[in-house]
Amino acid sequence: MMKYFWSIFVAVFALVSCKSDDDSLQRIDQVLNIYMKNSAGQDLLNNKLTGSYTGFSVNDVFGTKDIAPVSIPLKQSPESLYYMEYIAGAKRRRLDSISPDQPGTGTSLYSRMLITFTKSTNANDNVTGLLEVQYRNTPTAFQVSKVLYDGNEVFSKNANAPTSTNTITITK
Repeated sequence: MMKYFWSIFVAVFALVSCKSDDDSLQRIDQVLNIYMKNSAGQDLLNNKLTGSYTGFSVNDVFGTKDIAPVSIPLKQSPESLYYMEYIAGAKRRRLDSISPDQPGTGTSLYSRMLITFTKSTNANDNVTGLLEVQYRNTPTAFQVSKVLYDGNEVFSKNANAPTSTNTITITK
């Protein structure tokens, strides 16, 4: 009987010690919904509107080849606005240590992508922009911290902000 009791005790102890603690999981927050509009508020990604872009392509600046395409699908919101949904795909490089005085607190990473917007079949009508996405990487969270477009900050997020889809509007 005592041997049976110890077997059950060991099994229960093993189950309890393997219990997962949600606090030990890293929170991932990296989805970007990127809207493009002009100064009049026109949706520049709706190719049915006069003056909007007819298409776009994205190239990873840090790619292993000169041409390293990044797939960013075009989606439509419930309000019928078009946006580019970027989840991942571009290579990331280390930007710095988040807290150099406290090793192990995390690092900042960044990706750079060159976006070429097409307006017509004439290559001279193409418009390019440099998108830089900065990430905060700590043991508890991997999240977008800042987005720059052509060197201008278009989005930032506090380290304690809740996980969400990060909505960005770029005005051209």
